[in-house]
Amino acid sequence: MIGTNGGNLSTNQTTKEILFLDPVCTHNIWGGTRLREDFHYPVEGDDLWECWGISAHPNGDVTLRDCGFRGMKLSELWKKHPEVFGNVDSDRFPLLIKIIDAKDDLSIQVHPDDDYAKVHENGSLGKTECWYILDCKENATIVIGHNAGTKEELSRMIHEGKWSEFIREIPIKKGDFLQIDPGTVHAIKGGTLILETQQNSDITYRVYDYGCLSNGKPRELHIDKSIDVITVPAKSAADSVKSVADLPVNTLNELYACKYFHIYKIDVSGKMTFEQNAPFMNMTVTDGNGIVNGQPVKKGDHFILPNGFGNVELQGSMQIIASTI
Repeated sequence: MIGTNGGNLSTNQTTKEILFLDPVCTHNIWGGTRLREDFHYPVEGDDLWECWGISAHPNGDVTLRDCGFRGMKLSELWKKHPEVFGNVDSDRFPLLIKIIDAKDDLSIQVHPDDDYAKVHENGSLGKTECWYILDCKENATIVIGHNAGTKEELSRMIHEGKWSEFIREIPIKKGDFLQIDPGTVHAIKGGTLILETQQNSDITYRVYDYGCLSNGKPRELHIDKSIDVITVPAKSAADSVKSVADLPVNTLNELYACKYFHIYKIDVSGKMTFEQNAPFMNMTVTDGNGIVNGQPVKKGDHFILPNGFGNVELQGSMQIIASTI
């Protein structure tokens, strides 16, 4: 038994194993301390930038823990035991889930789609992603989209450095959701904490970097590639963000679905159950604590429910962002 909000939660043993993961945390001058202070990841430093919570990418391959595959990398499990993931036809684990702590404003970026990345980035996947706003400052904004009406205007604004004309900022608040398709200009502003779900890719084109220096030198920009892939005109500001803060509790609420992923938000209050009938389901506890099929979980935990897991029993007071393909 464990206690949550003054009540006791009973534990039930599951017949399918939950795959718990040890994340990989990265350092960057734009990072802060919230990954350690809020999520209690055992990483030192005041420049904690990203937690790659569910990832089989070479730049951040997480390790299995507290299960029969303890010590194995997720990429290795994907290759050696495809049945765990429903024998999905893919040469790599398809998704990547991060928590990002942006202490300062980040560079203005855009990502390519699969076709462009395959040709220009040595066969890499493109990068479709989405953001769930875990926290942000009062009256916060985020860069999403741009103000150019044509490719010619886009090129002129970028080459002439007309950044105040080009960049579009829109207001955000905690509990907002943003879908970021390839070709979408975007950037996180300082003081924003997000959970990002994306394709398994690390391809980013920098359009503008505010003149920031890394090790005393400007970082590389990717102007020509950016102009190639930026969508013109941009999706409207009204269509770029939606609030998902007050969805029904104890429900598997679908936030978005596309050919690359399905995203869900679960606010558990007491008990709920649902059937895990996807090839696999990624889960990150973004707040609170509780029990999943007899296993205690807490804020910051990342785990995968494998193929054939069946009935999922959730108890406690917690928020979970889940995803599958």
